[in-house]
Amino acid sequence: MLKKILIVLAALILIFVVMVAMQPSQLHVERTAEIAAPQGEVFAQVNDFHKWEAWSPWAKLDPAAKVAFEGPTEGQGTVMTWTGNDQVGEGKMTLVESRPSELVKIKVDFVKPFEGSSTSQFAFKPNGDRTQVTWTMNAHQNFLEKALCLVMNGKKMIGDDMEKGLSQLKSAAEAQRPG
Repeated sequence: MLKKILIVLAALILIFVVMVAMQPSQLHVERTAEIAAPQGEVFAQVNDFHKWEAWSPWAKLDPAAKVAFEGPTEGQGTVMTWTGNDQVGEGKMTLVESRPSELVKIKVDFVKPFEGSSTSQFAFKPNGDRTQVTWTMNAHQNFLEKALCLVMNGKKMIGDDMEKGLSQLKSAAEAQRPG
């Protein structure tokens, strides 16, 4: 009886390992929102890390988090570092490309709770008097990260956070509009 249980357990572990191995190494998550504000105003909310407090889906998770800024106030070369609770961890964001009213590209390096890197990109396109914002996140995943993403449905969790962030970005950008 014990032998049968061990064989079934080994088979389940093997199936799980194969499922994880078959997951793509590249994680890609993308979300889009339409905001009732001109491109330049929406772009300004993303291009300046100081403004992220108003809309970032992670900003309010730890009010006691320590945040610091380096480099220029906005645009390429600006850096934001943070250290917080288990929900926000520790890391660094570097704005690596900034094309006014068009694109913001960010390299994100996580230190805690797990080490890793990703890139995020915000693309801004006019749509009449509105702006379409597309937020993409890309990261390479090792075996353990693929397993965690599979078990915890990480792609959905990240996507949900991005949707929340875009909704809050919409509120922040639209609040800047004259009434």
